[in-house]
Parts: sequence; structure tokens; C-alpha cells
Amino acid sequence: MARSNYSAGKRQREKERAKKKKEKMERARERSRAGGGGGVPVATVDEIQGGMMTIDQVMRNIEGGGDEEQEQRATIPSRLFIGGLDWRVNNDELKKKLEEYGPVTDVHIVTDRDTGDSRGFGFVTMANRKDADRAIKQLDGQEFSGRNLVVRQATERNR
Repeated sequence: MARSNYSAGKRQREKERAKKKKEKMERARERSRAGGGGGVPVATVDEIQGGMMTIDQVMRNIEGGGDEEQEQRATIPSRLFIGGLDWRVNNDELKKKLEEYGPVTDVHIVTDRDTGDSRGFGFVTMANRKDADRAIKQLDGQEFSGRNLVVRQATERNR
């Protein structure tokens, strides 16, 4: 008769491992039942419908009574890329030039990291998208401090 290679202690350790594995799987099943999507937030119907407009609001917008929302859409800020700047132009001069077209909330002329000199381009945030569109149409290709400007809508940089 063949003797078993397992000692009683080894059999006990294997039983404990199997029991822990089973408990772990049960906990994972409970989490998936309770949480739903494994860390994906679940929204309630009320949360989803909270941002929706009522039929009356939609009808007022169609009929032209939604002036408040049209004003909000018009005041969305817009960031512009300004290229072709003379290296002597500073933030204040650029801000003054663009304020002819509407309120400016932020001006940033990009400078060289080592020397601190202007790199010849910058970014301007206009408070109103319509003013920014008008500034693009009027200033793109125009002369400013002896150089022709390049004015465009700023886009995200791909790294």
C-alpha cells in the first residue's frame, strides 16, 4: 500500500489556502453586486434629469424668450493664439491692443526659459467668444509693432 506524500500539516495549509481563496472570490462578487461597475460611478435618474430643461423652457428658447441663456453662451471665454509678435512687445501692450475688441481676462507672452526674452508669440483669453471672433477677423495679418500678426483660436498642444 502506497503512503501519502502529504503530511497532516501540509493538508491543513492547503485547506486554509483554498478557504481564503473562496472567501476572496465571495468578497469580489459582493463588491461587484453592490458597486455595479467596478469603480464606475452610477448616476441616479434625478441626477441625470437635474440638468435637463423643461418643455416650457425649450419652448421659450424657440420663441426667443431665452435671452438669459443666449447671454450666457455669448460670454463663454475664448483663448487666442497670437503669433508674429515683435520681441519688444510686452503683456500690457498686447492687452491694450486686444481690449479694442472686448474685455481681456488674461495675457501671456511666452518667453525663453534661459534668457527670459520673448519667443514672439503668446496667448490671450478674451471674456467673450464673439469679441474673440471679431478680433481674429480684424487682427489676423494686420501690422502691429512692425510685424504682421497671426491670430487664431488656440488649440490644445499634443505632447
